[in-house]
Amino acid sequence: MTQTTELLRQNALAIFQAGINAADPYSAVKRCLQSDGKQLDIALDLNSNAKRNGNWQRIHVIAFGKAACAMAKAAQEIIPAQLLAQPIIAITNYENVTELANIEVIGANHPLPDQVGFAAAQRIAKIAQQTQQGDLLLVLVSGGGSALIPFPADGISLDEKIATTDLLLASGASINEMNCVRKHLSQLKGGGLARMAAPADLHALILSDVLGDELSAIASGPTVADDTTFNDAIQVFKDKQLWHKVAPNVQAHLEKGAQGIISETPKSDDGVFNNTDHTLCGSNAISVQAISQTAQNLDYDLHLYSDQLSGEAKQVAEDLVIYAQALLAKNIDRPCAILAGGETTVTLTGNGLGGRNQEMALAFAIAAEKHQLNADWVFLSGGTDGRDGPTDAAGGMVDPQTITRMRNATIEPKQYLANNDAYHALQISEDLLITGATGTNVADLQILLIQPQLI
Repeated sequence: MTQTTELLRQNALAIFQAGINAADPYSAVKRCLQSDGKQLDIALDLNSNAKRNGNWQRIHVIAFGKAACAMAKAAQEIIPAQLLAQPIIAITNYENVTELANIEVIGANHPLPDQVGFAAAQRIAKIAQQTQQGDLLLVLVSGGGSALIPFPADGISLDEKIATTDLLLASGASINEMNCVRKHLSQLKGGGLARMAAPADLHALILSDVLGDELSAIASGPTVADDTTFNDAIQVFKDKQLWHKVAPNVQAHLEKGAQGIISETPKSDDGVFNNTDHTLCGSNAISVQAISQTAQNLDYDLHLYSDQLSGEAKQVAEDLVIYAQALLAKNIDRPCAILAGGETTVTLTGNGLGGRNQEMALAFAIAAEKHQLNADWVFLSGGTDGRDGPTDAAGGMVDPQTITRMRNATIEPKQYLANNDAYHALQISEDLLITGATGTNVADLQILLIQPQLI
């Protein structure tokens, strides 16, 4: 590995870390809550001084998502102890479980739900239903929350819901398609939690992992209105030619909803939202701003490729290579950083191991060779939660020698990519991005650093 490549790799890691730091959930909650020791003020917008204060008699706190522990800890430190109702519950994925004083932390499975998460969801529902007028239910939401609190609709088993989620994950369904279905198979999602808490006040502090920060999509929108319908959910399966594979109980539930036999999720004009509000306290967009600033601080010319990156990971990778090639054709003479944030998808055709970020990194290395990307470069694609797919890696970081390292180990990169086995390919070339669980989740970040070869 050349000295230039080594420096580019170090800088890419530093830029990625800046994106994770910007999404720090503890700091995000601290920015939103203030107290004089008697009452609580909640910032409604981080860019203004607007606040919410209801002179609440009791404040109940529930947190769910990959950042639940840090968010709950921050809230507990600020809310006046005499107002804080017990128990505070934080539900997070097993990797992010942290012991906290006077907070009940529950580890559950992600991305596929489990029975522990189901039991935790029932606890949340009970707390919400026991709140009264004059109380505040403070809900701390972060990425991954949808899978961590499964509460299937009546008549649907958790195993059936897991199988349905599995079908969608393997099909390359978008986050919006996934959430549309989840909302219509759940008692909590799609405004269900707000419905349970009414008429008490409810406020959600939301750390967004969804492109464009659409609140109804984050953790499948348990506290906000849902504009999708049962018919929309059915159409997701039909569009992907999966309807015949859906469990009969799930089919029956969705069809009853479409026929009006089962109540729709609450819409924006529903009275259950009269006392409900929210604050967006962190997002992928905020992290993209942070990596942009850090890249500039490291003296890279900045090129924002996309702040809402989406699409099939392999194709997005090749498109990015072509973009870089066009930039080099302009005879640039300074190091540049091509940055993006968002969430791609993978349509499974093989039986290998990996995630969308590893797949994008491997595909980028292959495409860079194909299109002869003649420069010193490093490409990093990583999940801000530190976990990409069902692996211990956050993603991958590749360079011009990645393909050579793989072939020297007698493997063919294209075959691994075709088998969706980016994890093992990158493991062999020592290009896995391993960060460990970060305690936050605001989708993915992509960092391409290029040092042009000057003649």
